[in-house]
Amino acid sequence: MGLLVALLVIWVALAVIDIVIKGLFWLIVVGAVLFLATAVIGFVKREALGRRRG
Repeated sequence: MGLLVALLVIWVALAVIDIVIKGLFWLIVVGAVLFLATAVIGFVKREALGRRRG
């Protein structure tokens, strides 16, 4: 009985760790996409302002 409980506890711990890691992975993906979008928009606006002045 004790072995079964220990295995269940280990399984739950691994499941929680997996959820946390996948959650952090998606957070990194969303952050990277938003970072790239901001960089592209900033670059495009900078180019547009540079052409308007010249």
